[in-house]
Amino acid sequence: MTAGVLASIDPSVLAEGVNLMWVAVVCFLIFFMHAGFAMLEAGQVRAKNVANQLTKNLLTWSVGVLLYFLVGFGVEGLAAGGGFSAATALGDGGWVNSWLFGAVFAMTAATIVSGAVAGRAKLRAYVAYTIAISAVIYPVVAGITWGGGFLGGSGLGFTDFAGGMIVHGMGGIAGLTAAYVLGPRMDRYAEDGTTNVIPGHSMTFAVLGTLILAFGWYGFNVGTTATVFAVDGGELVLDGYASVGRVSLGTTLGMAAGGVGAALASVALSKKVDTLYVANGLLAGLVGVTGIANLVTWWGAIAVGLLCGLQLPLVFEFVSDTLKIDDVCAVFPVHGSAGVLGVLALPFVHINGFSADLLVSQVIGVVVISAWTVVATALVFGAFKAAGQARVTPEHERDGLDVSEHGVETYPEFGKANVATDGGPSVVDTTESPDGTPRADGGEEAGTEIKMVTAVVRPDKLGAIKQALAEVNAPSLTVTNVSGRGSQPAKTGQWRGEEFTVDLHQKVKIDVVVADIPADEVADAIADAAKTGEPGDGKVFIMPVEDALQVRTGETGPEAV
Repeated sequence: MTAGVLASIDPSVLAEGVNLMWVAVVCFLIFFMHAGFAMLEAGQVRAKNVANQLTKNLLTWSVGVLLYFLVGFGVEGLAAGGGFSAATALGDGGWVNSWLFGAVFAMTAATIVSGAVAGRAKLRAYVAYTIAISAVIYPVVAGITWGGGFLGGSGLGFTDFAGGMIVHGMGGIAGLTAAYVLGPRMDRYAEDGTTNVIPGHSMTFAVLGTLILAFGWYGFNVGTTATVFAVDGGELVLDGYASVGRVSLGTTLGMAAGGVGAALASVALSKKVDTLYVANGLLAGLVGVTGIANLVTWWGAIAVGLLCGLQLPLVFEFVSDTLKIDDVCAVFPVHGSAGVLGVLALPFVHINGFSADLLVSQVIGVVVISAWTVVATALVFGAFKAAGQARVTPEHERDGLDVSEHGVETYPEFGKANVATDGGPSVVDTTESPDGTPRADGGEEAGTEIKMVTAVVRPDKLGAIKQALAEVNAPSLTVTNVSGRGSQPAKTGQWRGEEFTVDLHQKVKIDVVVADIPADEVADAIADAAKTGEPGDGKVFIMPVEDALQVRTGETGPEAV
C-alpha cells in the first residue's frame, strides 16, 4: 500500500515541498544567530552601553529586512546584470528560497558592523548605515558574485560557498572602516599612544553568544546546500544535499581548530589561555571554512580553521596597538581577515588539488569586494562625521549610551554608588523603643560630644559589622559603596589577551554618628568584625562632629543624633 501511495506522488511536487521546507528551517536557524550576535556583543561592551548594543541588533533586523525587501533584492538583480526585479513580484516559493534566504544572509553582514562601532556611534548614524548596507552595499556584492555578475562562476570564477567573504569578510571590513572613521572610544589610548584596556561587562554573555552563533552556523553553512532533491528522469535524486556530509564535517572541524588555534596563540602571547580569544577563535575558524566548506578536504578544514584561530590575536593587536583602530568586538580579525584567508586558501586545500587560475580569481574577488566595501562604508560614515552626527558627545559617552541614547539603564538595581547590601537580616536594636522603631544613638544632655566613626572595610564583612554594632547598642549606620587603594596589593586582569591593573579595590564605607555611646567602643566593634588579618581589611577613623540637626523634629545637638 505504501509503495502504491508513493508511486502516485508527483516527484517534482515532493522535491519542491521538501526543498522549500529545508530552506525555511535553515532561514530560521540563521535568524537565531542574531540572538548570538546580541549576547556576544553585549558581553563585550561596558554595562552602561548594553541596552544600546541590544537596540542596534534589534533595529538591524527590523530596519534592514524591510529595506532589503523593498530595495536591496532588486539592486542585487541589477548588480547581477539583469533588471530591477522587486521582491514583491515573487510567488510564495520565491519568497522563501530566493528573498528570505538572501535576507538572512544580508542581515548577518549588516549586524557585524555594530560590534566594531560600539560605545560611541550615534544610533541615527548606525541606522542610516544599516539602510545603506541592506539596500545597496551588500546587494551589490551578492549580485556580482552569487547573482551571476562579473565575479561569479559564469564570469571570473570567484568561489564563495556560503559567504566567508561575501557576508563575513565584507561585514568585518565594513566594521573596521567604520571604526576608523569614527575614531576610538574615549580613554582607549593614552596621550603617549599606549593602549588602555577597556574590559567588557560579561564574559558569560560573550561565551553563550558564541555558542548560539556556532549552533546557527550549521544553518548558515549546511543550509547553503539549498536543494535536497531534484528530479532526474522522473525519479527523485539528491541535488545539492549530496555534499551535506562534507559541508557538515568541514564546518565542525574548522570551528574546533579555530578555538585551538586561538588558545595556542594566546598562550604564546600572554602565557595564559584567554577565554575571549578562544571564543573569538572558534568563530574565526567557522568564518574561514564558510566560503570553502563544500570543496575543502578534511585536513584543509583543520588547517584553515587553525590558521584563522592563530591569526586572531595577532591581527587584533596589530589593529588595536599599531593602527590605533578601536574595533570593540574584534569584528575584523573574527570576520574580516578570517573571511579573506578562508577564500584565498581554497586553491591550496581543494578536493581536486591546487589551481593557479582559481587563486587568481579568488585574489581579484577579494580585492574588488574589499575596495567596494571600504569606499561605500567610508562615504556613509564620513558624511555623518562631516555633519557632526557620527558619534555621541563626550558627556554622553562618559554617561553611557544606554541613558543618553535610550533613557534606560540595563541594570538599574546594580552598580549604584549609594547602594550597598549584605543580604542578611535587619539587626537594629528596638528594645529601648516603645513603638518598635530603630533606636537612635544619641539622647544625652546638651554639651555631650558628638562623634562620627567612619570605617572603610571589605564588602563581605558588612553583615558581621551590622551585628557587632547592634551588640554595642549602635545600630544606626550609613553605608556607601566606594573604591580606593591603600596597603592592599594591586591585582592584574586580562581581557582578550591584554593585561590591565586593578589598584582601586571595592570597599564599603560605614558612617556611624554617636553621642551617648563611647566612640572607641563602636570603633573596636567594627574593627573586630572586619578583621581577617590580611592586607585590605580597611581602616576606622573617629572624628568630632560640631553639631547635628534632625530634619523631622528640628532638634539639635545629641538629641538629634
